[in-house]
Amino acid sequence: MAQPHSNGDTALKPNAVKPKLPEMFKVLLLNDDYTPMEFVVETIEQFFNKSREQATQIMLKVHTEGVGVCGVYPLDIAETKMNQVLVHAKESQHPLQCVIEPA
Repeated sequence: MAQPHSNGDTALKPNAVKPKLPEMFKVLLLNDDYTPMEFVVETIEQFFNKSREQATQIMLKVHTEGVGVCGVYPLDIAETKMNQVLVHAKESQHPLQCVIEPA
């Protein structure tokens, strides 16, 4: 005689609804031959809340490798930071370029 089927261990549990994390974007500074290193360091400190040492390391990476990551943020924050850097550079008459890309 067959035993009745038990669903005790195989009952489907309702899926917990997890909030979807926002897509993250890297904010990058690009090297150029004109923007002073000190300006780049101060910009990183001001807009990315980095220490002098951290900002200097990022600036050196930009200088030697052509690009450096200043931070990783959700899209709206990354765009805001990129625009702040571009406006600051333009107002200071420096050609410093800042872009974002998916992390």
